[in-house]
Amino acid sequence: MAERAAIDASPPREQWTGQVGFILAAIGSAVGLGNIWRFPGVAYENGGGAFLIPYLVALLTAGIPILFLDYAIGHRFRGSAPAALRRLGGRRLEALGWFQVAIAFVISLYYTAVIAWALSYFVFSFDLRWGDDPGTFFQGDYLQVGAPGLSFEFVPGVLVPLALVWIVTLAVLAAGVAKGLQRTNVIFLPLLLVAFLVLVVRALFLEGADVGLNALFTPNWAALGDPNVWIAAYSQIFFSLSIAFGIMVTYASYRARRSNLTAPGLVVAFANSSFEILAGIGVFATLGFFAVQQGVGVGELEGLTGVGLSFVTFPAIVSQMPGGPLFGALFFGSLTLAGFTSLLSVLQVVSAGVQEKFGLSRVQATLRTGIPAAVLSVLLFSTTTGLLALDVVDNWANNIGVVGSAVLTTVLVVWVLRKGRELQFHLNSVSTFRVGRTWIALVGGVVPVVLGYMLVSRIVELAVNGYGGLPAPYLASFGWGTIALAVVAALVLTALPWRNGRSDFVAWPPLPVANRQPSERGDR
Repeated sequence: MAERAAIDASPPREQWTGQVGFILAAIGSAVGLGNIWRFPGVAYENGGGAFLIPYLVALLTAGIPILFLDYAIGHRFRGSAPAALRRLGGRRLEALGWFQVAIAFVISLYYTAVIAWALSYFVFSFDLRWGDDPGTFFQGDYLQVGAPGLSFEFVPGVLVPLALVWIVTLAVLAAGVAKGLQRTNVIFLPLLLVAFLVLVVRALFLEGADVGLNALFTPNWAALGDPNVWIAAYSQIFFSLSIAFGIMVTYASYRARRSNLTAPGLVVAFANSSFEILAGIGVFATLGFFAVQQGVGVGELEGLTGVGLSFVTFPAIVSQMPGGPLFGALFFGSLTLAGFTSLLSVLQVVSAGVQEKFGLSRVQATLRTGIPAAVLSVLLFSTTTGLLALDVVDNWANNIGVVGSAVLTTVLVVWVLRKGRELQFHLNSVSTFRVGRTWIALVGGVVPVVLGYMLVSRIVELAVNGYGGLPAPYLASFGWGTIALAVVAALVLTALPWRNGRSDFVAWPPLPVANRQPSERGDR
């Protein structure tokens, strides 16, 4: 009774209106730009159809287990990443939570810029404004790319849509979990699915679509013997599910106490992967058309993934295909919608953390985090050096920041604090799909080993070879400097006192006596 009274004494927490709202919001977070422009190229370069085998293995052994871990932490300890992790393991885990918040803050700065590009290209599609040379138009006419450095020469064509994206984003976040995040995903996610299905169906009827699909799905079984292919599969799953940097911890904390966690988690994971495969079909059917028009093989085309695919290769295709303006509008409209729903989840991590730490209202937290983020985003990514800065910051934030966060989380939770059984009990006490010791073994064994290898390999590669041929001082500032600032921010925010009045928090349901530590059982 005392435990329940302590819970009831805590301030009421926002909640999703139901399971469907949570699932749509979680899918909206997972389905983002990477699903459309990263998965097709990664699959093609790593065995084609054979890549689906390591991809599925990675989903089952790393993606879903970490997703369940995030859900368990957020739902049991009812807080943003810093609050939930502090309740789980004290100040050292709170610091990890703030590191996740800092990385999410950094990602929001440049992710918003890419959405602004997509929004601009949605408009450009109607008159094919990029002309006959999309590459020159993108870097020269549109972004006006300059030399590496820090420039304050703003590009109006980027500044205006970037400001618009920030205004809409902050308005949605200020509206709250149910009226803002959930309602936006309920509208945007079905719209995204319909738009992309129309695009895929149109692509399948293009001349040469079969050539592109054969290139994507023809299995190269020899690739399965290459460790790098398996690493690529784990990397893709890891980045596409929005896990290990606070998003799903925060989202799960808004679920009612008696809410199924694992079954919706499976829906989210498989829906995300299904959309990636759908994106692969649409993108490569379109690339097949382009290859036939050019009289070359699909493998000879440049820019099969990332920024080049979306803003150079696809505009070139749109210019040559029947009904190109409509196809371009569908593609860039889909990019905008997918990016926007993911951006909301990234910024919610930041807003929720600050709101709980400093006892702010939802609107206050949104404005105090969103306005500085918007200003920094404009200063860094709407200038002539924005593209280069974006590329470097993205590489370090994802490959070092997010992966490092995942490795630390799994090692600290499972091996140092020995909280695996507690979180397993929590998942099983509220969910229909039960997890066993295998789940703990995957989270504490497979995940830190695979991701640890990825992290160390990437750090060594960047330290020895640099990145993109860019000057070392530039990489030190925008690359390693990004990680250093995130670490410093985490330590400073951890040191500040809590002002939210929730020191009486008690996790629910309470652990069975047999599962408690001696101090919790009253043993001497």
